[in-house]
Amino acid sequence: MRRPLVMGNWKMNGSLLANKALIGALEVTADDCKAIDVAVCPSFVYLSQVTELCSSSPIHVGAQNMCDQDKGAFTGEVSADMLRDLEIGFVLVGHSERRAIYSESDAMVAAKVNKALEKGIVPVLCVGETLEERQSGEMQAVIESQVRAVLDSASIAAFAQIVIAYEPVWAIGTGETATPEQAQEVHAFIRNLLAEHDAKIASRTTILYGGSVNAGNAAELFAMADVDGGLVGGASLKAADFSAICQAAQASV
Repeated sequence: MRRPLVMGNWKMNGSLLANKALIGALEVTADDCKAIDVAVCPSFVYLSQVTELCSSSPIHVGAQNMCDQDKGAFTGEVSADMLRDLEIGFVLVGHSERRAIYSESDAMVAAKVNKALEKGIVPVLCVGETLEERQSGEMQAVIESQVRAVLDSASIAAFAQIVIAYEPVWAIGTGETATPEQAQEVHAFIRNLLAEHDAKIASRTTILYGGSVNAGNAAELFAMADVDGGLVGGASLKAADFSAICQAAQASV
């Protein structure tokens, strides 16, 4: 049985004081939600602080991005080895904002996935379509291309250590959310893509939903057969909301 995961992506938010208060409030929730995994992804500059704050709690810490190179003249980048130094367990790869704003290609995302796997960090592979792509009937082709880029470079076996996050771009930060049925349709499509190569690995791969997940819709989303938790944006910055989402995941087990 797949273990649910609720992961908060703080994006470019946070402060030393705010982080301390938020983690302090979330520790109780994480202790109570023993059937799921809870993780937060702060900005790079706060990774050390948040890792220390979470050291005595079940909360995992992830990074929001990483470079596909080990070291060198890559100003502003952070390597997998640097993340390992801080004992970071997860890293977001290919988030829609990285793809859209910073022009990260499927090939670059695949290279980052491979580097994370090489260094023993769990990559959270983000995939999803824009509103235009959905409306024009290209949704499945776009997602298949994003998944197959990793399949072709890393093989199906790698997905035993990969988490996938489906994030419809049109639902990120807009207040719009895919219906539970829409989310389930895409999650099942992704799982079937993997099953074409290895049914056992496909059945064990964790697939999160990301796209305006909140306390009001989490329970319905997590009730879907192929939705294994959430990649949470804005709501992860509010202790009460993120706790309610974790509790919804716990109740779905």
